[in-house]
Amino acid sequence: MTTTMPRSEGNTVQTRASLVQGLQAGDEDRWQEFYRFYGPVIRGFALKAGLTETEADEVVQETCIGVARNVGEFRYDPAKCRFKTWLLNPASWRVKNQFTKRQRWDDRVHGPSGETPDGADRRPALPGDDPNRTATVERVADRNALPLDALWDAEWRANLLKAALDKVRTHFSPTQFQIFDLNVLKEWPAGDVAKSLGVSVASVYLAKHRVSAEGMAGR
Repeated sequence: MTTTMPRSEGNTVQTRASLVQGLQAGDEDRWQEFYRFYGPVIRGFALKAGLTETEADEVVQETCIGVARNVGEFRYDPAKCRFKTWLLNPASWRVKNQFTKRQRWDDRVHGPSGETPDGADRRPALPGDDPNRTATVERVADRNALPLDALWDAEWRANLLKAALDKVRTHFSPTQFQIFDLNVLKEWPAGDVAKSLGVSVASVYLAKHRVSAEGMAGR
């Protein structure tokens, strides 16, 4: 993806002092805003880390509970610690905890070697389970080697982009926005977009420029 619209936490979602202060004060509107944006970020992060949908939902719930308990200790100072970085810590811990819980269950049922003892109940298969099981030591190594910082940053940027685009979508015709979606988000060549939609290549570049500029202005 080549667009660089969401360069910062910006104005699309209030991650600055007003949001933090609202969370600390127990403002219900601020908590709804937090969950509306950060819920999908945390869930997508957990899924990309390799958790199942059920496990990812638990990560979202547990992370939000943890934030509610600890946000009072957070002091907003972007020069020292951005909210994005602060939130990564509890989200990462809970992702790792899900892998630990899965490992403990598997070890109890299958044994460290991955073999199921006679008469033992098997854990029901969950969406996303890998049928090609690995030994416990390999699973632990893989979990600890996960590039969580990179996964978090990618998911954060993807959701900032989505929020920015949702905000400006109504400012353009369906065709203009479809051009932007195909050319920028799906990375179709301008010529292919023009041919598919029956517009000129110049129109593709113009729509791309206008939507990108509006998105930058609305961050």
